[in-house]
Amino acid sequence: MTDTTATARPRRSSRRSGWKSLLRDVVVIVVVAVLVSFLIKTFVARSFYIPSGSMENTLQINDRIIVNELQPKVFPLERGDVVVFKDPGGWLPPAPPATGNAFQQGVGAVLDFVGLGASDSDQHLVKRLIGLPGDTISCCNALGQMSVNGVPLKEPYVLLPAGTQAVSGKPFTVTVPDDSVWVMGDNRYNSADSRYHMDDPGKGFVPLSDVVGKAFVISWPASHWIWLDDYPDVFRGVERED
Repeated sequence: MTDTTATARPRRSSRRSGWKSLLRDVVVIVVVAVLVSFLIKTFVARSFYIPSGSMENTLQINDRIIVNELQPKVFPLERGDVVVFKDPGGWLPPAPPATGNAFQQGVGAVLDFVGLGASDSDQHLVKRLIGLPGDTISCCNALGQMSVNGVPLKEPYVLLPAGTQAVSGKPFTVTVPDDSVWVMGDNRYNSADSRYHMDDPGKGFVPLSDVVGKAFVISWPASHWIWLDDYPDVFRGVERED
Protein backbone atom coordinates (compact mmCIF):
# COMPACT_ATOMS: atom_id res chain seq x y z
CA MET A 1 0.00 0.00 0.00
CA THR A 2 1.24 3.46 -0.89
CA ASP A 3 1.24 6.17 1.83
CA THR A 4 -0.31 9.37 0.37
CA THR A 5 -0.30 11.39 3.59
CA ALA A 6 3.04 13.02 2.94
CA THR A 7 1.95 14.33 -0.47
CA ALA A 8 -1.60 15.44 0.55
CA ARG A 9 -0.56 17.73 3.36
CA PRO A 10 1.67 20.04 1.28
CA ARG A 11 -1.07 20.22 -1.38
CA ARG A 12 -3.69 21.44 1.14
CA SER A 13 -1.17 23.85 2.62
CA SER A 14 -0.43 25.17 -0.84
CA ARG A 15 -4.13 25.74 -1.48
CA ARG A 16 -4.54 27.67 1.78
CA SER A 17 -1.53 29.78 0.91
CA GLY A 18 -2.98 30.50 -2.54
CA TRP A 19 -6.31 31.70 -1.09
CA LYS A 20 -4.51 33.92 1.43
CA SER A 21 -2.45 35.44 -1.36
CA LEU A 22 -5.55 36.03 -3.48
CA LEU A 23 -7.43 37.60 -0.56
CA ARG A 24 -4.48 39.86 0.19
CA ASP A 25 -4.30 40.99 -3.44
CA VAL A 26 -8.05 41.73 -3.51
CA VAL A 27 -7.81 43.80 -0.31
CA VAL A 28 -4.85 45.76 -1.70
CA ILE A 29 -6.71 46.43 -4.98
CA VAL A 30 -9.85 47.62 -3.12
CA VAL A 31 -7.85 49.90 -0.80
CA VAL A 32 -5.92 51.40 -3.72
CA ALA A 33 -9.14 51.89 -5.72
CA VAL A 34 -10.82 53.64 -2.77
CA LEU A 35 -7.77 55.83 -2.20
CA VAL A 36 -7.56 56.78 -5.89
CA SER A 37 -11.31 57.54 -5.97
CA PHE A 38 -10.95 59.71 -2.86
CA LEU A 39 -8.03 61.63 -4.35
CA ILE A 40 -9.90 62.14 -7.64
CA LYS A 41 -12.98 63.38 -5.77
CA THR A 42 -10.92 65.71 -3.58
CA PHE A 43 -8.63 67.21 -6.21
CA VAL A 44 -9.83 66.42 -9.75
CA ALA A 45 -13.50 65.65 -10.40
CA ARG A 46 -16.72 65.20 -8.49
CA SER A 47 -20.34 64.32 -9.19
CA PHE A 48 -23.36 66.49 -8.29
CA TYR A 49 -27.05 66.18 -8.98
CA ILE A 50 -29.35 69.07 -9.88
CA PRO A 51 -32.13 69.57 -7.28
CA SER A 52 -33.89 72.60 -8.83
CA GLY A 53 -34.92 74.12 -12.15
CA SER A 54 -32.87 77.31 -11.88
CA MET A 55 -30.58 76.26 -14.75
CA GLU A 56 -33.26 75.04 -17.16
CA ASN A 57 -33.13 74.35 -20.00
CA THR A 58 -29.38 73.76 -19.78
CA LEU A 59 -29.77 71.45 -16.77
CA GLN A 60 -32.90 69.56 -15.77
CA ILE A 61 -33.98 68.56 -12.27
CA ASN A 62 -32.20 65.33 -11.19
CA ASP A 63 -29.54 65.58 -13.91
CA ARG A 64 -26.10 64.54 -12.71
CA ILE A 65 -23.08 66.57 -13.69
CA ILE A 66 -19.33 66.05 -13.42
CA VAL A 67 -17.37 68.98 -12.04
CA ASN A 68 -13.73 69.73 -12.83
CA GLU A 69 -12.21 70.74 -9.49
CA LEU A 70 -8.96 71.92 -11.11
CA GLN A 71 -10.86 75.11 -11.94
CA PRO A 72 -10.28 77.49 -10.23
CA LYS A 73 -7.66 75.72 -8.07
CA VAL A 74 -5.18 75.32 -10.95
CA PHE A 75 -6.80 76.83 -14.05
CA PRO A 76 -8.76 80.10 -14.15
CA LEU A 77 -12.51 80.29 -14.64
CA GLU A 78 -14.02 82.00 -17.69
CA ARG A 79 -17.19 83.98 -18.21
CA GLY A 80 -19.92 81.61 -19.31
CA ASP A 81 -18.68 78.64 -17.28
CA VAL A 82 -21.31 76.64 -15.41
CA VAL A 83 -19.94 76.54 -11.86
CA VAL A 84 -20.79 74.71 -8.65
CA PHE A 85 -20.17 76.55 -5.40
CA LYS A 86 -20.79 76.27 -1.69
CA ASP A 87 -23.47 78.42 -0.14
CA PRO A 88 -21.80 81.82 0.44
CA GLY A 89 -24.15 82.32 3.38
CA GLY A 90 -27.93 82.51 3.45
CA TRP A 91 -28.58 81.43 -0.13
CA LEU A 92 -29.97 78.05 0.94
CA PRO A 93 -32.18 76.86 3.81
CA PRO A 94 -30.57 74.80 6.59
CA ALA A 95 -29.64 71.25 5.65
CA PRO A 96 -32.43 68.76 6.38
CA PRO A 97 -31.78 66.01 8.95
CA ALA A 98 -30.32 62.78 7.65
CA THR A 99 -32.86 60.12 6.63
CA GLY A 100 -32.62 56.35 6.36
CA ASN A 101 -31.29 53.78 8.79
CA ALA A 102 -27.72 53.53 10.04
CA PHE A 103 -26.74 51.07 7.30
CA GLN A 104 -28.08 53.30 4.52
CA GLN A 105 -26.36 56.34 6.02
CA GLY A 106 -23.12 54.38 6.29
CA VAL A 107 -23.27 53.28 2.66
CA GLY A 108 -24.03 56.86 1.62
CA ALA A 109 -21.08 58.15 3.63
CA VAL A 110 -18.74 55.63 1.96
CA LEU A 111 -20.01 56.56 -1.52
CA ASP A 112 -19.56 60.26 -0.72
CA PHE A 113 -16.04 59.58 0.55
CA VAL A 114 -14.94 57.94 -2.68
CA GLY A 115 -16.78 60.44 -4.90
CA LEU A 116 -19.55 58.13 -6.15
CA GLY A 117 -22.27 59.72 -4.04
CA ALA A 118 -23.69 63.24 -4.10
CA SER A 119 -25.64 63.53 -0.86
CA ASP A 120 -24.47 67.11 -0.25
CA SER A 121 -25.57 68.38 -3.66
CA ASP A 122 -28.51 70.21 -2.10
CA GLN A 123 -26.04 72.25 -0.03
CA HIS A 124 -24.28 73.52 -3.15
CA LEU A 125 -25.53 75.71 -5.96
CA VAL A 126 -24.98 75.66 -9.71
CA LYS A 127 -25.16 78.81 -11.84
CA ARG A 128 -23.54 80.36 -14.88
CA LEU A 129 -20.58 82.64 -14.24
CA ILE A 130 -21.33 86.06 -15.74
CA GLY A 131 -18.79 88.39 -14.17
CA LEU A 132 -15.14 88.01 -13.15
CA PRO A 133 -13.29 90.25 -10.67
CA GLY A 134 -13.36 93.86 -11.87
CA ASP A 135 -16.23 93.39 -14.35
CA THR A 136 -19.13 95.84 -14.36
CA ILE A 137 -22.44 94.17 -15.11
CA SER A 138 -25.71 95.97 -15.79
CA CYS A 139 -29.22 95.10 -16.89
CA CYS A 140 -31.15 95.83 -18.86
CA ASN A 141 -30.76 98.00 -21.98
CA ALA A 142 -33.61 99.05 -24.31
CA LEU A 143 -33.49 95.62 -25.97
CA GLY A 144 -33.68 93.81 -22.64
CA GLN A 145 -30.05 92.69 -22.83
CA MET A 146 -27.52 92.45 -20.04
CA SER A 147 -24.15 94.14 -20.56
CA VAL A 148 -20.70 93.26 -19.28
CA ASN A 149 -18.19 96.12 -19.29
CA GLY A 150 -20.53 98.05 -21.57
CA VAL A 151 -20.87 95.25 -24.16
CA PRO A 152 -24.44 93.92 -24.64
CA LEU A 153 -24.77 90.14 -24.55
CA LYS A 154 -26.86 87.92 -26.79
CA GLU A 155 -27.51 84.96 -24.50
CA PRO A 156 -28.93 81.91 -26.32
CA TYR A 157 -28.93 79.78 -23.15
CA VAL A 158 -31.41 81.99 -21.24
CA LEU A 159 -34.92 80.66 -20.60
CA LEU A 160 -37.54 83.43 -20.43
CA PRO A 161 -41.31 83.37 -19.88
CA ALA A 162 -43.37 83.66 -23.06
CA GLY A 163 -43.60 87.26 -24.28
CA THR A 164 -40.75 88.48 -22.04
CA GLN A 165 -37.80 90.31 -23.60
CA ALA A 166 -35.73 91.50 -20.64
CA VAL A 167 -33.24 88.84 -19.50
CA SER A 168 -33.73 89.96 -15.90
CA GLY A 169 -36.87 91.10 -14.15
CA LYS A 170 -34.66 92.90 -11.63
CA PRO A 171 -32.59 95.83 -12.93
CA PHE A 172 -29.09 96.17 -11.46
CA THR A 173 -25.59 97.53 -11.94
CA VAL A 174 -22.68 96.01 -10.03
CA THR A 175 -18.89 95.86 -10.15
CA VAL A 176 -17.40 92.54 -9.08
CA PRO A 177 -14.81 92.87 -6.30
CA ASP A 178 -11.47 91.10 -6.21
CA ASP A 179 -11.50 87.35 -5.56
CA SER A 180 -15.24 87.06 -6.30
CA VAL A 181 -17.59 86.26 -9.18
CA TRP A 182 -21.15 87.19 -10.20
CA VAL A 183 -23.42 84.26 -11.10
CA MET A 184 -26.89 83.90 -12.60
CA GLY A 185 -29.19 81.00 -13.44
CA ASP A 186 -30.15 80.32 -17.05
CA ASN A 187 -33.81 80.17 -15.98
CA ARG A 188 -33.69 83.88 -15.25
CA TYR A 189 -37.16 84.30 -13.80
CA ASN A 190 -36.83 81.25 -11.57
CA SER A 191 -33.35 81.62 -10.10
CA ALA A 192 -32.48 83.14 -6.73
CA ASP A 193 -28.96 84.00 -7.87
CA SER A 194 -26.57 86.91 -7.27
CA ARG A 195 -29.29 89.45 -8.12
CA TYR A 196 -31.45 88.36 -5.21
CA HIS A 197 -28.72 88.48 -2.57
CA MET A 198 -27.52 92.02 -3.16
CA ASP A 199 -28.78 93.02 0.30
CA ASP A 200 -26.87 90.18 1.98
CA PRO A 201 -23.51 90.86 3.68
CA GLY A 202 -21.77 89.42 0.59
CA LYS A 203 -23.77 91.72 -1.76
CA GLY A 204 -24.58 88.77 -4.01
CA PHE A 205 -20.97 88.05 -4.96
CA VAL A 206 -19.56 84.54 -4.63
CA PRO A 207 -16.01 84.28 -3.22
CA LEU A 208 -13.74 82.31 -5.52
CA SER A 209 -12.76 80.26 -2.47
CA ASP A 210 -16.34 78.93 -2.37
CA VAL A 211 -16.28 77.72 -5.98
CA VAL A 212 -15.93 73.92 -6.07
CA GLY A 213 -15.30 73.77 -9.80
CA LYS A 214 -16.58 74.00 -13.35
CA ALA A 215 -19.29 71.60 -14.57
CA PHE A 216 -18.28 70.20 -17.95
CA VAL A 217 -20.62 67.31 -18.75
CA ILE A 218 -24.07 65.93 -17.94
CA SER A 219 -23.33 62.33 -16.98
CA TRP A 220 -26.85 61.07 -16.23
CA PRO A 221 -29.43 60.27 -17.45
CA ALA A 222 -27.87 58.92 -20.61
CA SER A 223 -30.50 60.66 -22.74
CA HIS A 224 -29.26 64.05 -21.45
CA TRP A 225 -25.56 63.33 -21.98
CA ILE A 226 -23.85 66.40 -23.42
CA TRP A 227 -20.73 68.52 -22.96
CA LEU A 228 -21.67 71.81 -21.32
CA ASP A 229 -20.96 74.87 -23.45
CA ASP A 230 -19.43 78.00 -21.92
CA TYR A 231 -20.43 80.11 -24.97
CA PRO A 232 -17.18 82.01 -25.56
CA ASP A 233 -18.72 83.92 -28.49
CA VAL A 234 -21.32 85.45 -26.15
CA PHE A 235 -18.58 87.06 -24.06
CA ARG A 236 -16.17 87.90 -26.85
CA GLY A 237 -15.03 91.53 -26.61
CA VAL A 238 -16.08 92.14 -23.00
CA GLU A 239 -12.53 92.02 -21.64
CA ARG A 240 -11.57 95.07 -19.63
CA GLU A 241 -8.72 97.31 -20.79
CA ASP A 242 -6.58 97.76 -17.67
